Amino acid sequence: MSTLRTHITLPEEILHDLDRLVDKRNRSRFIAEAVRKELLLARQRKALQLAAGSWKDKDHPEFKSGSSAWVGRLRQESEARFQKQFRKR
Repeated sequence: MSTLRTHITLPEEILHDLDRLVDKRNRSRFIAEAVRKELLLARQRKALQLAAGSWKDKDHPEFKSGSSAWVGRLRQESEARFQKQFRKR
């Protein structure tokens, strides 16, 4: 991956904390990784905002009693299938 040089400013206390935790030769790598993680979170938040309201209860009646109840039923069904297969042997 190619890199470009840029100039950024940081509050003094953040720079001091950074220098206490990260060797100055690894500053750029550390900052790039932190920005990469924050960009991922920002994209996820944006996707959630764009998807807001797209889920309609009428389209998913299986969740009427709550998603945890639905997951519990799935787990029970899975366990029953496993037990059935296990008994066959």
